[in-house]
Amino acid sequence: MKIKYPTGVEVHGKSLRISFTYKGKRVRETLGIPDTPKNRKLAGELRTAICYKIKTGAFDYSVEFPESKNCNEKSISNKNVTFGYVANKWVELKRIEVAVSTFEAYKSIVNVLFFFIDKNKMINLFNLEDILSVRNKMLTSPTIEPVNRVSKIGRSVSTVNNYMKILNCIFCFAAENKYIETNVLSSIKNLKKSRAVPDPITKEEFPRLLNATRNIQAKNMLIVSVYTGLRPGELCALAYEDIDFIERTITVKRNISNIGDFSLPKTPSSTDRVIHMLDPVYESLREQMSLTRMTSPEIVNVEMREYGKYREDSCTFVFQPSVVARNGLETKHYSPGGFNGIWGALIKRSGVRHRKSYQTRHTYACWMLSAGANPAFIATQMGHSSAKMIYDVYGAWMKENDKDQIAIMNRNAPHMPHPIESKVINS
Repeated sequence: MKIKYPTGVEVHGKSLRISFTYKGKRVRETLGIPDTPKNRKLAGELRTAICYKIKTGAFDYSVEFPESKNCNEKSISNKNVTFGYVANKWVELKRIEVAVSTFEAYKSIVNVLFFFIDKNKMINLFNLEDILSVRNKMLTSPTIEPVNRVSKIGRSVSTVNNYMKILNCIFCFAAENKYIETNVLSSIKNLKKSRAVPDPITKEEFPRLLNATRNIQAKNMLIVSVYTGLRPGELCALAYEDIDFIERTITVKRNISNIGDFSLPKTPSSTDRVIHMLDPVYESLREQMSLTRMTSPEIVNVEMREYGKYREDSCTFVFQPSVVARNGLETKHYSPGGFNGIWGALIKRSGVRHRKSYQTRHTYACWMLSAGANPAFIATQMGHSSAKMIYDVYGAWMKENDKDQIAIMNRNAPHMPHPIESKVINS
């Protein structure tokens, strides 16, 4: 009967030998143990452990095989690796932890870091002064833009803090894998920034935006975005299969990224949340049905939170570029970038002060709060796990509407009963 060996395990003379790939080359190491069933299993487990260490950057040839003839040739001192090597290793290992869109964002940030940091510099040579200098350059130097776009001077504090967060992750990874003694970013705190204040569309501006729409679909898209609080990616991924016109509800099942990848909504509390349609939403979606309801569905792969897991959804998308396309393209759905384009055109034509399209989500929250809605209910509609986010983000804005709130309470509070005149009873 032929002996079956674990992957990468073979017999060499009277001893077992393992083979593995290191730095792009296949190497073999004799273990000096006899070929027995138990030793074959141990050799297979050792090889698996070595392959994992190589993948995570923790493998040191001189530690694992100090007597090997390959030791001097193959071993890399952990302190002789470049920043670029560690950064690329970190981002590649993140691939299995995060969504595709997040992974692409990480890669993009690492490439920006390479613009400010010499990726060929040994990572153990960086000190605190180097890192603070990098942060200052990020804040003050021109942005990196395509050829046809004008560069701006400096970046926002939020952007720089985000870049520094990724840089800190890279140096933490380096410290944990002994590339460096300590993380030089450990004492650096985030730059202070003002809390972002919601900038909702006013009730005077909204009709101007509606009048600036040039087709029914753009009008319906605007109304649904403002009266549901859907994120742009959730709005673009909305399908008729998610809508119950009898119960007047929308179940938020997916999101689409700027690169066209479908995934679950941003947070677990956002996923499968049920939005109750306000009248403007119901009427707009009924009107939109005449444009897109009878189009053929598209099968899309929705990335789940577990790595490598996908779900197939059959989607008849509510908003479809092909409805208004002049170039004959049969695109079945928008991306957030497409919605941003529609929004930008509406801003220009209406003369309304510029805002990002995400403000439609803030508009929903602000309008509903001023209408007297319960903050806890608004939180569930927007996909927040608690009302704390509503109070944190919209608390200051809510104070500005105290007079409206007083009027609502006066209007809705139970009326005081008329006093009952007491009668004197003579005994």
